[in-house]
Amino acid sequence: MHKVVIHKRGHYDRLRYEQHPSPPLPAGHVRIAVHACGVNYADCIVRMGLYSSAREYVGWPITPGFEVAGVVADVGDGVTGLSIGDPVLAVTRFGGYTDELVVPRHQVWARPQSLSAVEAAAMPAVFLTAWYALVQLARPESGAPILVHSAAGGVGQALVQLARARGNKTVGIVGSSHKIEAVHALDPTAVVVDKSANKRWWDDVEREAPDGYAAIFDANGVSTLKASYRHLAPTGTLVIYGFASMLPKGGKRVSWLALAWDFIRTPRFDPLHLVENNHNLMGFNLSYLFDRVDILELGMGSLLPWFADGTLSPPPVQTFALRDVADAHRAIESGQTVGKLVLTTEHHP
Repeated sequence: MHKVVIHKRGHYDRLRYEQHPSPPLPAGHVRIAVHACGVNYADCIVRMGLYSSAREYVGWPITPGFEVAGVVADVGDGVTGLSIGDPVLAVTRFGGYTDELVVPRHQVWARPQSLSAVEAAAMPAVFLTAWYALVQLARPESGAPILVHSAAGGVGQALVQLARARGNKTVGIVGSSHKIEAVHALDPTAVVVDKSANKRWWDDVEREAPDGYAAIFDANGVSTLKASYRHLAPTGTLVIYGFASMLPKGGKRVSWLALAWDFIRTPRFDPLHLVENNHNLMGFNLSYLFDRVDILELGMGSLLPWFADGTLSPPPVQTFALRDVADAHRAIESGQTVGKLVLTTEHHP
């Protein structure tokens, strides 16, 4: 088998495409011949050595990756509901950049016929993140306005689609004009604010919901958190699921001084203020929820039927060969991509 291994934190040269023995197959596990692996910005943070759950659960060396799609190659004792050759998708707490993966049965699902392997590999991480943030945490009422940062990204597009299905008015923020159409293609009624075109783009955001937003979804961190909080409506919820603006882009290396400065500037929210304004503040990291079988089953059990009947659609995908993983990391760090990036293996037809 081949997989990508990072032996020490660092730049793109730390991503090594290596040959390894096949892993054993314990009882209750499934061996997947992987056709495609999803790429997330979190994988870059793993490579930089800044992802806390990667340090906690794995350490060095580590293979990044949270999601794959392929076919069942073998099943361990006690596994039911799957047969060799079945098309599947799966989630994994790291280890996804590989052409052969062994995971517990509860992390594997039959792949809907409507999804190719590439499309399926682009789905779980971003849609589970969006589903948990919108449906489980924020729970805005139908028709209530919500604000989605980075609306053209993988999680952003998933949030836009889920909000459309739930009847919410969506205001999406994008970082450049070429990303606007991608959001409108998912929800023609969504309002898209291009922050590259207007330094006072928060004025546009406020104009769309003068009384504030029922929910705001922010993975930027220090660059937007204070303003996001100020734009909540009474009883509104700010959901934080990342700190992308604090991390290097465009191939730059990690600056520990810049990270320290951003950490100092990151807002600390006053509990008294939360009470006085009836605001809700929530945060999560999906990689810490993999032990919650109930959440995975409820989330995928809700999402997959919507893909099967066309309510939801996979994000637009740009593919790279697994051995060209460094090019994929360069692309996602550029900030210019739309939708998802996916790595394809030699098993991919």
